[in-house]
Amino acid sequence: MTQQDRTEQPMAKLFRAAIMGPPGSGKGTISRRIAQSFGLQYLSSGHYLRESIAANTEAGALVRTYVERSMLVPDHVMTRLMLPRLEQLIDQSWLLDGFPRTLSQANAMNDLCQMDMVISLNIPFETLKERLSARWVHQASGRVYNMGFNPPRVQGKDDITGEPLIQHDDDKPEALMARLRHYKDVAKPVMDLYKSQGILHSFSGTDTDRIWPYINSLLSTRMHTQPSDYVQTQRP
Repeated sequence: MTQQDRTEQPMAKLFRAAIMGPPGSGKGTISRRIAQSFGLQYLSSGHYLRESIAANTEAGALVRTYVERSMLVPDHVMTRLMLPRLEQLIDQSWLLDGFPRTLSQANAMNDLCQMDMVISLNIPFETLKERLSARWVHQASGRVYNMGFNPPRVQGKDDITGEPLIQHDDDKPEALMARLRHYKDVAKPVMDLYKSQGILHSFSGTDTDRIWPYINSLLSTRMHTQPSDYVQTQRP
């Protein structure tokens, strides 16, 4: 390829998206499908939280004080943890799960980069209640199991490590209503912001497998209309 050929090629456009939804909405499942289907890096705020705690960084020590008390990590700690990581990926395409969670976090991220799409999952309360009451988690990795449709191979044990699974107190039915109400109150201003920017796309339903084709179609249309514009950045 000559120098002239290189200069005449179109610049690759980055694609940055986020996914929002209440606990139990299937964000993780949908996110992994998007990442695998479209070559986007999957960035989970939960993974970064666990990583920072395990590495015992200064930010991780702050995170630990909230996680150990089953409290939500406040905005200033989340932005301190997430923004430097996103800044390192400023030249890459990604899908972000779990951040921004609040309007303050969304405004902070807007100062760093502009997103192309935000996907919001709208799942009925009864469906969330059913899913979460059957949800068990491997605490160290964040791997999630559902005793109804995605059970572990050995009951009560993580498939990979064999370590015990736990059920979070806030996944139990008595705590669920307050948890979902809090999500709705906090998420609405964030969704209003992205709706005003014309990048919010909401999907409703009770079955992830039925929601997925619509999300897949949207992303296929958006990313493949001009294939040369977008660059896939998933690492092998």
